[in-house]
Amino acid sequence: MTGKNTLFVDMTAATMQDSQAAYGLVPDAAIAVVDGVIEWVGPAAELPAPLHDLDRTSLGGRLVTPGLIDCHTHIVHGGNRAAEFEMRLNGAGYEDVARAGGGIVSTVSATRDASEADLLADALRRVDALIAEGVTTIEVKSGYGLDIETELRMLRVARAMGKHRAIRVKTTFLGAHATPAEYAGRDDAYIDEICIPALRAAHAEGLVDAVDGFCEGIAFQPAQIARVFDAARELGLPVKLHAEQLSNLGGARLAASYGALSADHIEYLDEAGVKALAAAGTVAVLLPGAFYTLRETQAPPIDALRKHGVPMALATDINPGSSPLNSLLLTLNMGCTLFRLTPEEALRGVTRNAAQALGLTDRGTIAAGMRADLAVWDIEHPAELAYRIGFNPLHTRIFGGAV
Repeated sequence: MTGKNTLFVDMTAATMQDSQAAYGLVPDAAIAVVDGVIEWVGPAAELPAPLHDLDRTSLGGRLVTPGLIDCHTHIVHGGNRAAEFEMRLNGAGYEDVARAGGGIVSTVSATRDASEADLLADALRRVDALIAEGVTTIEVKSGYGLDIETELRMLRVARAMGKHRAIRVKTTFLGAHATPAEYAGRDDAYIDEICIPALRAAHAEGLVDAVDGFCEGIAFQPAQIARVFDAARELGLPVKLHAEQLSNLGGARLAASYGALSADHIEYLDEAGVKALAAAGTVAVLLPGAFYTLRETQAPPIDALRKHGVPMALATDINPGSSPLNSLLLTLNMGCTLFRLTPEEALRGVTRNAAQALGLTDRGTIAAGMRADLAVWDIEHPAELAYRIGFNPLHTRIFGGAV
């Protein structure tokens, strides 16, 4: 294992910085790391003299990218929904399953029944699979408790994951995910009596980095989400939103009006919504796992997002129902195959743009001043990461300069 002061040499670096070269590629590159932070990156022949004395580690001519970032997950949850997978294959739709008492609500029961230790053990198994693919940062949402006690338990587990593994965890409060059975037909009461008080309690305990909601016909209306966002604003927390996944309720425009970090799913987003995201600097997070699992046919408006310069991120959306996808590498391929992203757009979506979707400015590119979170691959060109299916070419993961 190398320490946090190292000169990495013998590589091609896909820096993902803006440059004339695709992927910000630097052949025969060197990366100098001091105290876990990138001090310098560039052609090895141009290495500044003061950095020549750093301990050298050869990467054997391999390709290096920023560490991957999974910016939308529901990785902490109890149970599974394999039975509902069968239901959908037998013709039931996502809304049919939800209205029959399945979907999110069924996971709520399993999560409420699970201990903190059990939730952590299960989540770490899923996290280990991501780490093995070069992931160095993940976002984790609550939203399967829907009561104050369990929402806090989920967020504590998410925080604990970063103590048990060499990975950065950003936590998101998603109390406005669904209305629990005990509040059936009383959505507004749930928002006022459980969701917002749970948010305040989680914030007081230091468990929340951002606030999310599910704005959809089977979840919450824009006016209800706005009340949650008002509470988030009062607490000084950034927001993001599950928006326009199954229909267009104007959720993305609502999110943009609050300066949201991201609007996620967005299959049914219209051009007015795209323009709102562009004006607000909000990232569009694309989730092909849910699109694939639900057999959706309307893809996100990729051309409009490109036209208006909206940054596009990609994420697994790991969850037990609509996206039981536990591979960010497969997500790259799905983003290209299902949504027609280019491989460069896809890789940017799990590095630079994913960092922006989490409000992180210290990672996502290989550049001076960034954390030395890197992934070293046994491939020649970064397009190979999105090209292969079911193949993991990771050679080494570097977290804060440590291999």
